[in-house]
Amino acid sequence: MNATMQKQQARLQAPKAAAHPRVQSVRAPARRSVVPRAAAVEAPTQVSQETVDKCVNAIRFLAIDAVNKAKSGHPGLPMGAAPMSYVLFNEAMKYNPKNPAWANRDRFVLSAGHGSMLQYSLMHLVGYDSVSMEDIKSFRQWNSRTPGHPENFLTTGVEVTTGPLGQGICNAVGLAAAEAHLAARFNKPDAKVIDHYTYCILGDGCMMEGISNEACSLAGHWGLGKLIALYDDNNISIDGHTEISFTEDVAARFEALGWHVQHVKDGNTDFDALRKAVDTAKSVTDKPSLIKVSTLIGYGSPNKADTHDVHGAPLGPDETAATRDNLKWPYGEFEVPQEVYDTMRSSVARGAAAEEEWNAAFAAYKSKYPKEAEELEGLLSNKLPAGWENALPSYTPEDKGLATRQYSQIMLNALAPVLPGLIGGSADLAPSNLTLMKMFGDFQKGSYEERNLR
Repeated sequence: MNATMQKQQARLQAPKAAAHPRVQSVRAPARRSVVPRAAAVEAPTQVSQETVDKCVNAIRFLAIDAVNKAKSGHPGLPMGAAPMSYVLFNEAMKYNPKNPAWANRDRFVLSAGHGSMLQYSLMHLVGYDSVSMEDIKSFRQWNSRTPGHPENFLTTGVEVTTGPLGQGICNAVGLAAAEAHLAARFNKPDAKVIDHYTYCILGDGCMMEGISNEACSLAGHWGLGKLIALYDDNNISIDGHTEISFTEDVAARFEALGWHVQHVKDGNTDFDALRKAVDTAKSVTDKPSLIKVSTLIGYGSPNKADTHDVHGAPLGPDETAATRDNLKWPYGEFEVPQEVYDTMRSSVARGAAAEEEWNAAFAAYKSKYPKEAEELEGLLSNKLPAGWENALPSYTPEDKGLATRQYSQIMLNALAPVLPGLIGGSADLAPSNLTLMKMFGDFQKGSYEERNLR
């Protein structure tokens, strides 16, 4: 690490960092259910730290090279967030790259969608068929499967389209709410067929948006304990350092919203702290979790790290060469050592085994609970039940007219019994908008099976 990088790294250390643990809870929550749901996140015993570093640098340089080739893009976020994303994709998350539609997979949302090469690099390295090396090289090109922002209708395995800042974390709240709802409706004391996490990486820009605060307030109110958001705290925007416009205490805000909050002070090199933070987040079951991860945007770039220059522009050939030297990356453009592929693509075998285990569990569930299994399969098929339209009332021009919202209420309550996937509501306006489905209660903490959202 050169002198510039040492200075940049020092910026991340609190004045009394030595007196505090590397993973710090901002404040112990007043009440917390600590019931482990999954095995601890651990570095695979067969993977050395040297190999982990190679995997992380492969993520970085695929992003650097793709942005350089496209002459456009955002390399800084992938360079800084590579360590946390490695821990998620290669150690913490449960998914099958060869079957991105597996129902019980963990969900991942890149809310900071401008850093899309982070997600594409990860998807390529772990073995998604939708992101080949040729797709990486076609980043931001017309008709490519690697557009400038992730699009779920273009790239199989991308859960939701993101780009407008704040949108992704809102989608992540929705995905976590869906998991809680389906788990409450279909899980049994002897069978958990819906049991997965939603992970989200978001940045300073997402935190600045009002829409993210609204959705995260709701997530805290609902107590969505299987939502884990990693905040890439790099203090840089396109304008410069965020101190020019954004100086609030984000961790305190999220604590006030009802989230469990931790801080990883060195998100660049402290993998054990990242692992511990994710593991702790999984153990907190009655609150969503925010992990504030302090990073250097553009980590490894001797002259552009920790500056807005690396946020939304290519490094260019000279700085790319300097970064290769600085990070001791002897490989050429778009070159990935086989050791990295072997390590990252172990997720294929792990994911296939996890899916196979779930398939067997679901077969047993289907045998014991055929009615519930049929309804769940119908919901997962994304198809409407046959004959649903027969539940709709009919009218003639001679019928007395009603206000549009009254007709809407009639339709909603006619359809609710025949559309098991119908869930919704109106933000604090159900009595006015007449959106209440009268045969159901409210979706709330402790009653996730209900179908009215407030």
